[in-house]
Amino acid sequence: MTAINYSDKIPNNVNLAEDRTLQRALEHWQPSFLSWWDDMGPEGSQDFDVYLRTAVSVDPAGWAQFGHVKMPDYRWGIFLNPGVADRKIHFGDHLGEKVWQDIPGEHRANLRRIIVTQGDTEPASVEQQRHLGLTAPSQYDLRNLFQINVEEGRHLWAMVYLLHKYFGRDGREEGEALLQRRSGQEDNPRILQAFNEATPDWLSFFMFTYFTDRDGKFQLCALAESSFDPLARTTKFMLTEEAHHMFVGESGISRVIQRTCAAMNSLKTDDPKTLRESGVIDLPTIQRYLNFHFSVTIDLFGSDESSNAATFYSTGLKGRYEEGKRTDDHQLRGQTYPVLQVQNGQLGEKEVPMLNALNEVLRDDYIKDSVAGVGRWNKVIEKAGIPFRLTTPHKAFHRQIGALAGVKVSPDGRVISESEWKTMADQWLPSESDRAYVAILMGRVVEPGKFANWIAPPAMGVNRQSADFEYIRFN
Repeated sequence: MTAINYSDKIPNNVNLAEDRTLQRALEHWQPSFLSWWDDMGPEGSQDFDVYLRTAVSVDPAGWAQFGHVKMPDYRWGIFLNPGVADRKIHFGDHLGEKVWQDIPGEHRANLRRIIVTQGDTEPASVEQQRHLGLTAPSQYDLRNLFQINVEEGRHLWAMVYLLHKYFGRDGREEGEALLQRRSGQEDNPRILQAFNEATPDWLSFFMFTYFTDRDGKFQLCALAESSFDPLARTTKFMLTEEAHHMFVGESGISRVIQRTCAAMNSLKTDDPKTLRESGVIDLPTIQRYLNFHFSVTIDLFGSDESSNAATFYSTGLKGRYEEGKRTDDHQLRGQTYPVLQVQNGQLGEKEVPMLNALNEVLRDDYIKDSVAGVGRWNKVIEKAGIPFRLTTPHKAFHRQIGALAGVKVSPDGRVISESEWKTMADQWLPSESDRAYVAILMGRVVEPGKFANWIAPPAMGVNRQSADFEYIRFN
């Protein structure tokens, strides 16, 4: 492990200069990445000086520095956490053996699939968010959007490094393909459906960064347990950056709620029409956006029963969330786990082998974490003295993956008819009129210290800067 040298064409701490073939391959990929960024990165932002943090170390005590930089000049690099001496595999069939520094031949195809799928989500979210800078509610929020965008770009670099170093020609081709797919494109879409959904407004963006980036946290935590040590070390450092993305979502929604509650108390009303006329986002609309983004995100965990999940675990490719804190045998033989099914028109549970239910285990861990954050949003509403509570819908609601795909279930977990679903869908999910109203609010505010009417200022600026700090220098 070397220090990060920012005079290198590709900053890294992986001794890239000692592998000339790999270095040339990545330097050949770099112009394609920059071309993709020019085409699909934040629209109209190439000449702005943005107050960004840049990774300069993998030391948790001081891993980043802040400064104004033009985004095309951002120093995307390759960083792995330090290796742990004598690290052993701690789950699956190879329990107790030394971790792999190279990929066993029999696992190449599955590991490549895992890395490509993770890598594909990173540029996809940049593409989904491409136009949001044109409607930012403040300089502070615009800067946070740009920070997330450049870090998603760096996470793409992290996966491309692994593809190039460990998968040869196949890896180089996969790296090129990651720049060729496009979010929402009909003939060459991104791999996972949630990353083909539009992110048309800032309420959607905050929900995305709260819910969907949280899926990223759980997937990365599972990969950080991997027996393939370079993947584990790469994803551990990605998690350091991912925390800010979820903070942007959680604090963003909290600020929207805070502003709405202030308007409700000022106007002494909870009437959505009156609140909309005052230019804030009513709480029932926030609930519908929450329902949509939560349900779309939990589909990302895959089918309730999965032989692939069993294979990935048994072979040591992908562990569980916080595998090291669990007290079972870490092989799961003979253990079961409940998954949902529909029986006689009702939701029920059946026990299946836990190895085959690992997607569901990870989904349930994610749901607990998501619910905790929604509870923090409710504290804002409670503090304002308003008798309304946001809730996460039942995990069978609005599902498109697995045994529950297409089953009509209400947010409170009742199996319902197609006709009832059609009648109630606009009460449970954002309607066209909801999205149109939120779109009307999306006017750009870029004067330092000023915020759009529908969102409250943050409690603290980035890196302890003042509220009116010049986060963006428009040249």
